Amino acid sequence: MSDLSAICRDIRCDTIRCIGHLGVGHIGGCLSVVELLGVLYFEAMRIDPRNPQMPGRDRFICSKGHAGPAVYAALANRGYFDKKELLTLNRGGTDLPSHCDMNRTPGVDMTTGSLGQGFSCAVGAALGSKLEEDGAVIYTLIGDGESQEGQIWEAAMFAAAKGLDNLIAFTDYNKLQIDGPVAQVNDIAPLAEKWAAFGWHVIDVEDGNDAEQVSEAVKHAWLGLGSGRPTMVILNTRKGCGVPEIEALGPGNHNCPFTEEQAEAAIAALRREA
Repeated sequence: MSDLSAICRDIRCDTIRCIGHLGVGHIGGCLSVVELLGVLYFEAMRIDPRNPQMPGRDRFICSKGHAGPAVYAALANRGYFDKKELLTLNRGGTDLPSHCDMNRTPGVDMTTGSLGQGFSCAVGAALGSKLEEDGAVIYTLIGDGESQEGQIWEAAMFAAAKGLDNLIAFTDYNKLQIDGPVAQVNDIAPLAEKWAAFGWHVIDVEDGNDAEQVSEAVKHAWLGLGSGRPTMVILNTRKGCGVPEIEALGPGNHNCPFTEEQAEAAIAALRREA
């Protein structure tokens, strides 16, 4: 697990660096999902960076599209492209736009950004995999603010009705969205009970920023493969995790200015903590 912790630290540092180089970005919601990305790309998924379109590969669809920079950092660390590309984030001519684009970025399996739609695409991919009988596991990530979208629950109902037990979804439950605390904007609690009522197997992770807890949750989710039910893993996370000054901004860290000087200071602090 020490190796996984180091991988997650590298992903976090690279996420911070590329957003700092740009000077602005969705840093809060990127940093809350780092441990999930580390576990998926370095432990869980059957993938090959040398062959991104490998038939029958597992897929990750980031429906929470504004976490794109963190996905890019994970892909670069996994070897899909050179880390130097991270510094082109959201600039003219880049292959790394702010939100994920499957036509531009090696390793990205679905274009996302319009909240709710990526989750429907993941459900479709899981159904397609079942029809193809290719053995793929489809992983997808949604946000807690995104969970206010009706499209999420339509797709959830369909996935359960079709018995898509090859679908493992995650909710980044950091409890903040652009307009304020989720509970005040449009409360989604009790979240676990809602997913269970929609026919999903539910796993609740106390600390979604603890790589070991996330890893164990994914292994638990694997037990549901072949069960006839999709799985939802609820990750209780901290928006801006790893950078105290970003965490302290609360809802203000959804999309905010972040300088190279701040980035280098945050990276140095993370390295000292190692």
